Amino acid sequence: MDAPEYITRAVLQAVRDGRDLAWDGTGLWLAGSVAGLERPSVAVVGTRSATAYGRQLARTFARELGAAGCCIVSGLALGIDAAAHEGALDAQAPTVGVLGSGHARFFPGRNRELAQRILAAGGAVLSPFAPECDAMPWQFLARNELVAALSDAVVVIEAPARSGALNTAQWAAPRVPVLAVPGDVDRRHVAGCHALIRDGAILARGPHDVLEVLQLPARPVRAAIVREGTAGVLLRALSCGERELDDLVDATGSPAQNLLAELAILELEGLVERRGATRFACSFD
Repeated sequence: MDAPEYITRAVLQAVRDGRDLAWDGTGLWLAGSVAGLERPSVAVVGTRSATAYGRQLARTFARELGAAGCCIVSGLALGIDAAAHEGALDAQAPTVGVLGSGHARFFPGRNRELAQRILAAGGAVLSPFAPECDAMPWQFLARNELVAALSDAVVVIEAPARSGALNTAQWAAPRVPVLAVPGDVDRRHVAGCHALIRDGAILARGPHDVLEVLQLPARPVRAAIVREGTAGVLLRALSCGERELDDLVDATGSPAQNLLAELAILELEGLVERRGATRFACSFD
């Protein structure tokens, strides 16, 4: 990663084109380009200890929001954050990662390659801390404040009761919409999402709910129907008409539990609709 440059708050505010920047910092360190922040910007955040389903949700949300013209902001952490950045890259949309360390002390190291891909795609890696600054616990709270300040909405996916994602939501709540994706009521890793919804956050069933809040149109579904792997097999099977879950198990050779997770993702994307307890159909022509 090239040496970052220092930019002032005024430069960042100018890129935001008059939209509020609720951040008290005087400047920050930048690698890459912040031009993506001219677009409507959505923070997609959540737990580092994400489930495979949660990571897929985050990637889907970010991909669909990116395709609809949004810039995706997140914290370059493991789990939900990394999946959100990946989703934006899938859509060839700009994405901005905010570090809780200096660039030269990049943390977490496992995401350094992801950061390089963000920069290569025209995005940015920001830090409010000088390049040689080591990662310290309190700095991630300051990082969360900046993530919230750069965003026009915050989406929380898989956050336990004690989570940095909730801290990001708290910074955002007085200023921009906060949305939370629900999960099973007895799962600890989504307890924070349920608490946010209880306290007034908007329930997010899919990317379309975020776009509705931002008053942005969704992209046409047809552009998203090409899929590989199990999802592709499911869409091809459903393109012939409604199918029962047992039929889809036979068609894919995958366990029903795995298919239900894939179908839930496709339903969130607007590609599949449920026609009963175990019956599914494509939702595109």
